[in-house]
Amino acid sequence: MAEEFRIIKRPLIQNAVNRPGRPLKNGNLIMVTSAVPGEGKTFTSVNLAMSIVSELNKTVLLVDADVARPSLPNVLGIPTGPGLMDLLDNPATEMADVLIRTNVENLSLLSSGNPHARATELLASDAMSRLLDDMAQRYPDRIVIFDSPPLLVTTESRELARHAGQVVVVVHAESTLQADVQRALSTIEQCPVKLLVLNQARTLAQGAYGYGYGYGYGR
Repeated sequence: MAEEFRIIKRPLIQNAVNRPGRPLKNGNLIMVTSAVPGEGKTFTSVNLAMSIVSELNKTVLLVDADVARPSLPNVLGIPTGPGLMDLLDNPATEMADVLIRTNVENLSLLSSGNPHARATELLASDAMSRLLDDMAQRYPDRIVIFDSPPLLVTTESRELARHAGQVVVVVHAESTLQADVQRALSTIEQCPVKLLVLNQARTLAQGAYGYGYGYGYGR
């Protein structure tokens, strides 16, 4: 599995820091999502972050952007508390006040924060645009990974995709309907780079299940 994530991360890192010929705006902002729940997007987000942070001279900020159903606290055993929503709702809140340091070198976490009734509006606000620009530009060696809601369940991911340079769509092999994948991709047509990660794909040589690598979309 570690080798599969090395394959997955390579084009993402190249797009983020050294895209030949055409620099990608906000290429270091990577949104991980899926068409519907239960496809493994949080698992992919966490393992992708761990794989990228193993690179030399790379720092990673993992953001729980699934504000309706945050998963990172349960998966990683981190406390709930102020996070993304609080940064957007209260201009006095500083990133340093809500950032969670980890025992993994160069890996930090940002939780979804306290629930907010107008989460979609906040994610589509000017405050979100300013926050993402700051995330993308303040530290050129930082890659930000957003564990985002499924595209066909809520509208939050569609708003986030407007700012992300790259979107990774996790697809559960032999489970997700092709029509759902196509519908999900149609909601993020404006994103310049889209990758599909085939999850739980049967490996014929081993007779087992594993994680497949992505196929590129975009221009």
